[in-house]
Amino acid sequence: MTPNRLNITPELSASVAAKTAQVAALLHEIAEDWSPAVFANSLGAEDMVLTDLIVKHKLSIEIFSLDTGRLPLETYDLMAEVQKHYGLKLKIYFPQASAVENYVRDHGINAFYDSVALRKACCHIRKVEPLRRALAGKRAWITGLRAEQAATRGNLAVHEADESNGLEKFNPLADWREKEIWTYIQHNGVPYNALHDKFYPSIGCAPCTRAITPGEDIRSGRWWWETPESKECGLHVKG
Repeated sequence: MTPNRLNITPELSASVAAKTAQVAALLHEIAEDWSPAVFANSLGAEDMVLTDLIVKHKLSIEIFSLDTGRLPLETYDLMAEVQKHYGLKLKIYFPQASAVENYVRDHGINAFYDSVALRKACCHIRKVEPLRRALAGKRAWITGLRAEQAATRGNLAVHEADESNGLEKFNPLADWREKEIWTYIQHNGVPYNALHDKFYPSIGCAPCTRAITPGEDIRSGRWWWETPESKECGLHVKG
C-alpha cells in the first residue's frame, strides 16, 4: 500500500488525527522524562512518520540509522532526501569492518542464505552490534514497530523494558494499521522509500528483501526462505 493506492475516508482521517495526537504526546513525554532518548530510523514508512513528528515538534530525540553496507540504492537515496528535506544530520552507524571481513572470509559473501544461524550471525554483525553502540549511555529508544507487521510482533506493547540493552523501549505506532501510516504520509507530504511503490512493504538489506504479490503477508518479502517464526534480525528479540 502507498498513497497512490489508498482510499482515504473521513473515518480514516479522523482515526489518524487522533492517533497522531497521542503519538506526539508520547514523544514529548519521552523527550522530557527519558532523556537521553534516541530514535532508531530504519527509513521504512513507519519510521518516516516518526521522523516527521520528531522534527516538526523540535524534540530533543537523537535520530540515527544503521547502514549495514548492503542496503538497496533506494534506501540510500531516501537517506539523502531525509537529510535535505528536514535539514537533519542523521547519525549513521556502520558494522565493524573486521567482523564483516571475518564473516565473509569464513562463510562466504552470501552465506546468510545457507542457514538461519548464518543469517542471524550476519544480522548480528551488521545490525545488532552497531545498535548496541548507538544505544550506549541512553535511557530509552524509540522504534517504528507495529503489531500487525509480523507473527513475532502480535503482542507488541507501546512501552516495554528492553532487558537485552538495559533501557526502556517505546513503540509509539504499535496499534497503527498500515493504511493509517500511509494516510499520515499522504496528508503530510512525507518522503518515503521508492521501493514501496514497487510492492516492497518491508525493506531491509537488498539480498534479503523482495517484492510481494497481492494477498501475501506484508512480512513475506523479508527472508522469504525462512519460516515466519524466525523472521527477526535480533534487534527486537526479548531476553
